[in-house]
Amino acid sequence: QVQLLESGGGSVQAGGSLRLSCAASGFTSGSPSMAWFRQAPGKEREGVAHINIGGVYTAYTDSVKGRFTISQDVAKNTVYLQMNSLKPDDTAMYYCAARIGWLFRLGRTNEYNYQGQGTQVTVSS
Repeated sequence: QVQLLESGGGSVQAGGSLRLSCAASGFTSGSPSMAWFRQAPGKEREGVAHINIGGVYTAYTDSVKGRFTISQDVAKNTVYLQMNSLKPDDTAMYYCAARIGWLFRLGRTNEYNYQGQGTQVTVSS
């Protein structure tokens, strides 16, 4: 059973930074990949960033390119999302997601088999 545990959310002023972490456990086979999604009140869930575990490929949604960086520590089974130059529009619940198999694009929500409980990010102006 794959489990994902997010941490690192919080409240920050516009222009500030946060780093989210997602610790994964339970992968037993295959080539996993992971992603971050976010969902703001009244809006659909959207993909933010994707990374292939053990590889170098990453993908981002346009609105965060140049500001967010997804990275991995394979030894710790952990994926990070470094968020810089945060804007009020980045306010949302952020979810970590995982799937078996690499993607070479930012996947849709239903392409990831596993999801964490989420961590709240609030950016004030």
